Amino acid sequence: MTGARGTIGFIAPEVHSRTFGVVSTKSDVYSYGMMLLEMVGGRRNVKSVVENSSKKYFPDWIYDHFAQDEALKACDVTSETVEIARKMTLIGLWCVQVLPVYRPTITGVLEMFERSLDELGMPPKQNFCELV
Repeated sequence: MTGARGTIGFIAPEVHSRTFGVVSTKSDVYSYGMMLLEMVGGRRNVKSVVENSSKKYFPDWIYDHFAQDEALKACDVTSETVEIARKMTLIGLWCVQVLPVYRPTITGVLEMFERSLDELGMPPKQNFCELV
């Protein structure tokens, strides 16, 4: 393969630029995390709530609004599914850490799904600008 392939927005930063680290199986974990975040907070619903949301990095928007109940309501999450949506969001945020060293392995992701929501901590918020 001569170039990066994949869906824009799901490609890990290290695939685009080696300054973020080496491409590994954790690059796939990043893509999986983006998929989880998309499932919980599909962009179509987010755009109707946040003005100019396309200008903000999607995981940052999710991170900033995670603690607010209105964020999950904006994404059409019902009271019956709120716990699984919160778990998927936390795991997704862990998976999309900018630096691969902070991302869990896929085995770690599966173990996170087996834990209770209370056992999952909030990942640190990383910023592309601070890391380059």
